[in-house]
Amino acid sequence: MEHPYGYIKDDKVYLKGFLNQEDRVIGEVKENEASTIKYFEDRFELAKKKVADLKKDIEENQNKGSFLMKLVHLRESLMQYDALGDFVPLIDELNEREEYLNEIIQANRERNLEIKRELIEEAQVLMNDTDWKATSEKFRDLKLRWIKTGPVSPELRDEIEGSFKETTDTFFENRKNYFEGLALQAEENIKVYESLVEQAREAFNMQDVKQAFEISKRIQKQWKESGKVPAEKRQPLWDEFSRLNNKIFGRFKRTMQNKPRQGGGGYNSPPSRLRPFEVVKKIEKLAESMRDLSLGETTPEKISRAKRLQAEWKSLPPKKPREAQQYSRLFVFFTDIVFEKSFLHKLARSKFDNYYEMDEQEQRQVKINIMKDLISRDEKELETVKENSENFRSHESDFETMLYRKISAYKRKLDVKNHILKELSNK
Repeated sequence: MEHPYGYIKDDKVYLKGFLNQEDRVIGEVKENEASTIKYFEDRFELAKKKVADLKKDIEENQNKGSFLMKLVHLRESLMQYDALGDFVPLIDELNEREEYLNEIIQANRERNLEIKRELIEEAQVLMNDTDWKATSEKFRDLKLRWIKTGPVSPELRDEIEGSFKETTDTFFENRKNYFEGLALQAEENIKVYESLVEQAREAFNMQDVKQAFEISKRIQKQWKESGKVPAEKRQPLWDEFSRLNNKIFGRFKRTMQNKPRQGGGGYNSPPSRLRPFEVVKKIEKLAESMRDLSLGETTPEKISRAKRLQAEWKSLPPKKPREAQQYSRLFVFFTDIVFEKSFLHKLARSKFDNYYEMDEQEQRQVKINIMKDLISRDEKELETVKENSENFRSHESDFETMLYRKISAYKRKLDVKNHILKELSNK
């Protein structure tokens, strides 16, 4: 029995070949040839409906590109579909729809590429920003917008994804390094506060009330200029520090009130064991020794010797001769260099597990990069202090004094860091 698109032979139903396919068996005669032909014609109507439904879905949905794979699978299935009918127009319709979808997909990919490049540019502008909280929120928004943006062409996917990841990784790595640096700096700052508390204890136990009072004034000034630490760690130290200094002041006040007035009523402390010129010589020698320790790489031995020099410095009279001022400043400056180099070494070692596997040049470059970051951070903090001082300026003398000391402390820290950076860069 013949059919426009097939035939029956030896009780088998054949579909005539189309689109370079050979004739193939699609079924067998069951009851009679007429009902069998009707069954396979009805199946072709089902195939037509599938094509029509897909076309309707594409027309009615906004995300048309999502139907591409469904179209490809339907076309492949039609090539092997068991039915009697003209499959060529159906295949042609699907080919036309595929071309239409590919145009839409290509246009979408070009638009997605444009959007993602804009997002990369935004990220590159932000990646070195140190306003960590606000910029972190901006990067979260960027990532969300990136995820919502569709794909780009496969040949560009790795390049685009890599560029975005590199910029976001740079920011979050910088943020991680910053807070790791703060944590290490806080540890160093805690040691400073602990040292001041210990000095307060020593002053409290002194027999010389006036000398204890002078030391108390000096270490209270140092406390105000010391760096940040978490409040929960600073508070117990402050409680003891303030208690000891209050007692020192109270004892000094009582002594002054009970001391007989002589020649106008001044309090005369016992003479120092060192004469002024001897104090100057001693400070000059301490400054030279500390300068020698500040040269080159820091070592545990240098730190130990620096602490011994500090102990000698503390044993000197609190009020130094005018002639010793220059040497005093040099002693403090070189002391800061020694301990800043120690901190830099710890920071480099903590950030790079393979630090000791690097050669000398690589280790030096690591320290240079870290020091540049620290200088940048201190410069921003100094600028913030200056801006805040303008916004909240007070006419009280104590405020002006405290502000001057705080700004001076930041400048001294920057001088020390820039000195170390110059030394590292000139090697």
